[in-house]
Amino acid sequence: MRLARVVLSDPEELAAKACEIRKHIVRMVGAASSGHPGGSLSAADIVTVLYFNKMRIRPDDPKWADRDRFVLSKGHAAPVLYAALAEAGYFPTDDLVTLRRIDSHLQGHPDMNQTPGVEMSTGSLGQGLSAACGMAIAAKMDGADWRVYALLGDGEIEEGQVWEAAMTAVHRKLDNLTIFVDWNGLQIDGPVSEVKSMDRIGERFAAFGWHVIEIDGHDIPAIMGAIEEAHETFGRPTAIVARTVKGKGVSFMENEVGWHGTAPKPDQVEAALEELEGSCKGGVA
Repeated sequence: MRLARVVLSDPEELAAKACEIRKHIVRMVGAASSGHPGGSLSAADIVTVLYFNKMRIRPDDPKWADRDRFVLSKGHAAPVLYAALAEAGYFPTDDLVTLRRIDSHLQGHPDMNQTPGVEMSTGSLGQGLSAACGMAIAAKMDGADWRVYALLGDGEIEEGQVWEAAMTAVHRKLDNLTIFVDWNGLQIDGPVSEVKSMDRIGERFAAFGWHVIEIDGHDIPAIMGAIEEAHETFGRPTAIVARTVKGKGVSFMENEVGWHGTAPKPDQVEAALEELEGSCKGGVA
């Protein structure tokens, strides 16, 4: 059964929704015996605020012309996007456990041709910001007031194309574009600082001319406030650099690089869900 569109304004309600999304992530990756739980869990609070508080969307009309757009540039974190789309009402939550099955519309990386609500097919890292820039430019050319959001990983921004797009966004004064950098410090090959150091991320974007806001990516009121600040920033794009914890919400996954792309076994799924169920009752972090 498709859910009705829900808009939440209370941080406690948003925290509870983020917890439900985390439970979906664990279930679906466990059911698939494949996927990327770590970076999906780290981004759950950001994606929850976007889909259930800030973005202008119509799940019953996914192609509504005046909708806001979201690009999951770190496409391997598809579970967090699918969970949010299902909870928002784009498709039934029962579909989530079909993740990565050959006959499912929920493949390992987002596919705009198969999944309602997916704005851009992603997975080749570094390309999402370029697509988001194109969308934001199109809105400017059409005189439209919809906004574009994108989520990038801290390991992903080692890609040079990200910085070419960052220059374009400033050159074109894309104040209708807001990006989040999920700065959880870990990528598939280990700590980001050891693979290719990306410290002072905020300073890097600021040097390119972006308006930069640095926050705790699990602090829901801070996420809400940062997006509002982005809306009130004119003449340049905004980068919200969010410090997060890889595997957030599941203690044995937190800050463990091995959970970047490893699925939990059935007993681990059970343990993770039990832990999340307890934290869901605790409200805002």
